[in-house]
Amino acid sequence: MSKVTYFSVDELSAFATKIFTGTGMSEPDAATIARDLVKANLRGIDSHGVSRIPMYVERLQRGLVNPIPKIGIRKVAGAVSLVDGDNGMGFLASHKATAEAVELAKANGIGLVGVHRSTHFGMGALYALQAIEAGYISMIFTNSSPAIPMWGGRTTFLGASPIAAGIPGGKHAPYVMDMAMTVIARGKIRLAAMKGEAIPEGLALDVDGNPTTDAAKAFEGVCLPFGGVKGSVLATLMDLMSGVLTGANFGGDVKSLYFDHSEPQNVGHLFFAIKPDLFMSLENFDARMDAFYERIKSLPKAAGVEEIMMPGEPEQRREDERLRTGIPITDNVVADLAKEGERIGVRFPTGRAPGEAA
Repeated sequence: MSKVTYFSVDELSAFATKIFTGTGMSEPDAATIARDLVKANLRGIDSHGVSRIPMYVERLQRGLVNPIPKIGIRKVAGAVSLVDGDNGMGFLASHKATAEAVELAKANGIGLVGVHRSTHFGMGALYALQAIEAGYISMIFTNSSPAIPMWGGRTTFLGASPIAAGIPGGKHAPYVMDMAMTVIARGKIRLAAMKGEAIPEGLALDVDGNPTTDAAKAFEGVCLPFGGVKGSVLATLMDLMSGVLTGANFGGDVKSLYFDHSEPQNVGHLFFAIKPDLFMSLENFDARMDAFYERIKSLPKAAGVEEIMMPGEPEQRREDERLRTGIPITDNVVADLAKEGERIGVRFPTGRAPGEAA
């Protein structure tokens, strides 16, 4: 079993910020990406956290990602804008797109923003949470590099292409959904491969199309869509809406984060923001959200279930816990980050052992 070391938010954020400024990024942009990666770790989405730093740095240093993008926003209709990410980090274009969608929704009730010439944007929940903080409902689409087959095919064509959404709560937890179209997020297979761990059957095929429990072979092969044909159909929608519609790459052309260093990815995203009080007062909307939350809490529970939770509530509880106890990082990820820091000239923090006082 992997050894675990615990780190504070400040330790990891400071390290990540220095790493990204070392690639030529501005300090504010580097701090944004550092915050976003650490946020994923806080919420327990470790596959999208600081473990990705070496991969992002490699793409920045190879010139595949622009460290100082000039992100442009062009209004194309009354409630619609298009963001040009200038091949910068997808986090940056996506935060700007979310903010733009909210501003459009303030004026029009709904805002729609497409993004092209972007890159991997991290954990989709980041942007749902950003919209919730502003008081808005959101839906977030993205395409991504080929990871799953079109239904009936045996080679990768569609991306894992997650969908995310957020709905502000009243006095209770908001609804936060973030899920890939694979049975399991591809980043989690990558993390298992980094740890040398096996994965359950039924998640992936190797490069020859054979079922595998070897995470490394699965990561190089094909992830399977959740729900069979249903997952494939949803992944197709993500590619059409995020890629075809926005002018980004699509149909298998989005370049792999890990294996293709030939040119920038040109990922596409689509952001919707909606005013929650379009059809009623905000007070009424909040009360209805509270009623929904309270009803799910009182539902009869299945055998072995202690509590029924709103989507996003388990992640929020994990965040609250990790803010108290620290963020656990496995020894293999610690080694990778320490090596990356040494190469760039940034010292990786020491952290502390489980149970050791901060």
